[in-house]
Amino acid sequence: MPIDPFHLTDTAPAKSAPSLIDSDRAHLVRIDIALQHQRADIAQRLEELKRRSAELGSAAVERDLEIRRLSARLRMLDRFDLDMCLGRYTPAEGPPVYIGRAGLADAEGTRLLVDWRAPAAEPYFAATMQDPRGITSRRRYRWTNGRISDYWDEALTTDGFDDAALDDQSAFIASLGTHRTARMRDVLATIQSDQDAIIRTPSAGALVVDGGPGTGKTVVALHRAAHLLYAEPRLTESAGGMLLVGPNAHYLAYVEDVLPSLGEHTVRLCTLRDLTPEGAAAMPERDPQVAELKASLDPDAVLGAAVAEAERPPGHALRVETPWADLWLSREEWAEAFAAADPASPHNEARDEVWEEILELLVDQVQEDDVPPHVVRRWLRQDDELTGTFMRAWPMLTPERVVARLWSSPAALARCAPQLAADEVSLLQREDATAWTDADLPLLDAAHRRIGDPEAVRTRHRQQAATLAAQEQMSHVVDHLIESDDSDMKVMSILRGQDAQNVLAGVDVAPALPPDELAGPFGHIVVDEAQELTDAQWRMLVARCPSRSFTIVGDRAQARHGFTESWAERLQRVGIREPRVAHLSVNYRTPAEVMAVAAAEIRAALPDANVPTSVRDSGVPVRRAAVEDLDRVVEEWLAAHAEGIACVIGAPDFTPRTRVRSLSPEGAKGLEFDLVVLVRPDRFGEDVTGAVDRYVAMTRTTRELILLG
Repeated sequence: MPIDPFHLTDTAPAKSAPSLIDSDRAHLVRIDIALQHQRADIAQRLEELKRRSAELGSAAVERDLEIRRLSARLRMLDRFDLDMCLGRYTPAEGPPVYIGRAGLADAEGTRLLVDWRAPAAEPYFAATMQDPRGITSRRRYRWTNGRISDYWDEALTTDGFDDAALDDQSAFIASLGTHRTARMRDVLATIQSDQDAIIRTPSAGALVVDGGPGTGKTVVALHRAAHLLYAEPRLTESAGGMLLVGPNAHYLAYVEDVLPSLGEHTVRLCTLRDLTPEGAAAMPERDPQVAELKASLDPDAVLGAAVAEAERPPGHALRVETPWADLWLSREEWAEAFAAADPASPHNEARDEVWEEILELLVDQVQEDDVPPHVVRRWLRQDDELTGTFMRAWPMLTPERVVARLWSSPAALARCAPQLAADEVSLLQREDATAWTDADLPLLDAAHRRIGDPEAVRTRHRQQAATLAAQEQMSHVVDHLIESDDSDMKVMSILRGQDAQNVLAGVDVAPALPPDELAGPFGHIVVDEAQELTDAQWRMLVARCPSRSFTIVGDRAQARHGFTESWAERLQRVGIREPRVAHLSVNYRTPAEVMAVAAAEIRAALPDANVPTSVRDSGVPVRRAAVEDLDRVVEEWLAAHAEGIACVIGAPDFTPRTRVRSLSPEGAKGLEFDLVVLVRPDRFGEDVTGAVDRYVAMTRTTRELILLG
């Protein structure tokens, strides 16, 4: 006997009438049965696929893709049960349509749940009384421990008042008052029509989601990511997938659960620091002038000039003595070989292309028919003068050393960045050139892309040498077998055939190196807190997304170093043209009592700041106390609240404890808490940065703000 899916709380006794919930109860029982059958069926199919012997080529790829698809579906079914169902809407004609986190049909093929991302689900989210989208009413469920503990009905036309239990508050407003946890929750059940319109916008080009604190920018961006992966499968299948870039590690930990809860497990999450190997150990740049100068540089132009200095063909002819003839490379031929490199190839990889071109020019000069070209090539590869001249003219480079040289050689920096004044060049020099800071990361990233990984090239050379040695040894073995074959049919001669040679050549080939998963290219990139990115940091992302398909989330009023341009002006400088801008102006998170104080802070520094309007009051005024009261304030809150998360901002010496975090204003960006205790906000400064830090810190709370000074 299935468990009754309804377990309504005492606060909603009127909603328990059979006439209101019996049809839902029956439908949910059918969903429960279908979920059990599907779970068992998928588990069985997965087991069969995993037992299937390994295949080659496209069959192996298809098998692995099917395993991934079924595994993702099983994870979704294991994570959610009946609470897969978000609610339903009633069309003007026809039966109710039930909306789920994923689609579901029964054994006969009857649709029980419509995937929230499908076009048929759009009226559930987009309908309003002004535009009911052909539906009369909508019901949203609240699930607790796998059962419906409450629900909310909305009548969108006069017909929708029939068989509906109407509340004086909506499901959305009710959800805003729930306690926060260490993880962001998805808000599928309460997506609003303006948010849904942004979520369903196609991926082409760049879309800026602009809005103040608490407007749901991050939620919208995450749900848009999940919707795009469903609606545009090419983003996963052929375009390189999706990347989400957050402001800090705290943010990533906070949001990492949202996309899996929406059925998506393929999105890669990172911060800007994660994009380069040096990012993990890089320290903050303490000199604002140095940081500003480095941010103003075009990393690709600077590194292009630095690398060009290391790609200089010799200015003289070279004679190479061989057993067959004296071979020559003229000055013009050196230049021709260097020009043959693919401009899109990293320096270290293009080096091989140029070397092969040089060898080809020399091999073509050997006229003796009885000398195989590979013998000549082997001789040339071992010629010290030829290899030494080439290595000096096109050396193997390491990205770190090239960037370090800019900070240790004023002459090199002046040549690579001629726009810098002499005093600016001097300012950027430092004693330890490899003491990386976050301001160095865009240049290091450009260096890795422009130069390539020297160790990967060396590994490939070792693999090629091992393969050639194995092939040469195999050739000797084949010669011996053929010479020793005294059969009438001379069957061993088959080993000289191309098919046999292909098989033998592949015997000892080493596996390819794993690709850098964050190197791209990606089909779409989501960037949160984008107002903080410098032009140089933007170029790190643009280089990874050739299609320029972005979801850009930000608030110009929350830019710590000011943001006086429009989004279009800022983005055009880095190659993102004609972005669409969607504005969110309603603050769902921050209570009106807190927002009034926060608005005064930001408008004192930025009179035209786009401050959103709060939709609710908490009934709790902003409190003030002495700094010495910090521990008492925190302990009293913990004693009075068995649930929820608090954060102390501005007290780096405060020791975090269970359900209480300690962060800087910058580290708290993108997060939200039930209580924020802001310590000495006046010490943040009177400039724009100080005002923004206070504004950001105050607006992290969903309930209560306490100022200590």
